Amino acid sequence: MMQFRTSILRKLGVLLSIILLLVASFPLLASPAAAETYTVKMGSDNGRLKFVPSTLTVKPGDTIEWVMNKLGPHNVVFDHTPGEDADLAKSLSKEKLLFTSGELVETTFPVDAPSGNYSFYCQPHQGVLMVGKITVE
Repeated sequence: MMQFRTSILRKLGVLLSIILLLVASFPLLASPAAAETYTVKMGSDNGRLKFVPSTLTVKPGDTIEWVMNKLGPHNVVFDHTPGEDADLAKSLSKEKLLFTSGELVETTFPVDAPSGNYSFYCQPHQGVLMVGKITVE
C-alpha cells in the first residue's frame, strides 16, 4: 500500500511540474509579433520625383527607413495624422535634407500610435506632388 502511494505521489509531482512548466512558458509563446522595418525610396529608379512605395500599411511600433535614391535633395514631412496631432506629426517628420544616394533616416511609429491615415510629403518637391500616405492598423 505504501509503495502504491509513493508511486502515485511521484506521478502527481511529475504531472504538476509539467503543468507549471507549460504555464510559465505561455508568455513566451504568446508574445506579440516583432516590429517590422519597411524601406521607402525617395526618388524612383526611373528618375521620377516620388516616394516608392507612396502608400504603405504598418502597425504601431513599425519603422520606416527613408532612403535617398535619386533626384535629391529629399526629406519627409508629415502634415496630417489621425486627430490632427501636430506634435505627433513633428516627431514622425525628418526635415533634414538628404543629398547622397543611400543616405537614410528612420521613422518609428510609437506603439500607441492611433490607427488611421498619415500623409507626408517631400518639402522641396511638394509642388510636383511628391507625396504619400501611411496607414496605421
